[in-house]
This record gives sequence, structure tokens and C-alpha cells, in this order.
Amino acid sequence: MKVAAVGTILILLLTGCNSVYVKPESIDPTQTFYADRGGYSMRKSIKQKMEERGYTVVVGEATETIEWSESETDSEIDTYYIPKSARYIVKVKERNEYFNPIWCPLNGFWWWRFNVSIADQITGEELMTWRGRACQNTALRMIDDIFDEMEIKNYEQDN
Repeated sequence: MKVAAVGTILILLLTGCNSVYVKPESIDPTQTFYADRGGYSMRKSIKQKMEERGYTVVVGEATETIEWSESETDSEIDTYYIPKSARYIVKVKERNEYFNPIWCPLNGFWWWRFNVSIADQITGEELMTWRGRACQNTALRMIDDIFDEMEIKNYEQDN
């Protein structure tokens, strides 16, 4: 009885960490995806995960870089454009990751806090929103599950 109660509490705690909206079968994996440059681990990892799945991911072409330095900080602003070939835009906002040896020792050690959005450039529709926090490996498994649900299953027959 005690084990069931503790298990239920843990499940509720874990599900309370994420809020995901997904439009099923809404992305064509043969199309081009645009994602912002750089980022902490979630932004970098989501681009890598998409490329592993065979998606074409571009970061746009830089047109101008402004650099300045005040006191001990370096600043840089990149100006770039989103290629017309990009059907989908992936936006990832994240806070600094932190090392979590207590909660995440067998799950990647890093604790990520993030917001992810995928939008269709043709329709203007937001196809996925995900506000979450998770251990590194859990977040990567979740993004795989999300893409499984979002991919159009018969996209080869539709084209």
C-alpha cells in the first residue's frame, strides 16, 4: 500500500513537470525545418535528434554580426534570415542547465528547463508547444515520442 502511494506521488510529480500540446500527424518529415543557432543543451540536442530522424534542419544565413565588449562581458548580435525553403520553425527557449546528481544520476545527470514550439510557416499554425523540465535523457526520449506522434504516417503517398 505504501509503495503504491509513493509510486502515485512520483508519477504525479513527473507529469506535473511538463505541459505538451501536439497536433497529431501534422509534420511532413521530408520538409525543411528552421531552428535558431546555438543554445544550451536542449536547443542543440533537439536539432541533433531531428537530424538523426532524417529531417533537414537549417539555421539560416548570417547577414551581419555586431560585436562589442563592455567591462568583462562580450556581446554579439547576429542578424540572419529564415530561408524560404523552411516549412517549419522550431523555437527553443531554455534556462541554464544544471548538474543534478540526486534526481538524474542514471538519466543524463543534467536537469533541463525549456519551452519548445514548432510552427508551420505555410499555414501559420502552431503544431506543438512544450513547456517542461526533465533530466537530459528523459527529455530526449520524450521528443522522440512527440515526433512519432507528429509525423504524417503516409507522407510518401500524399506527395
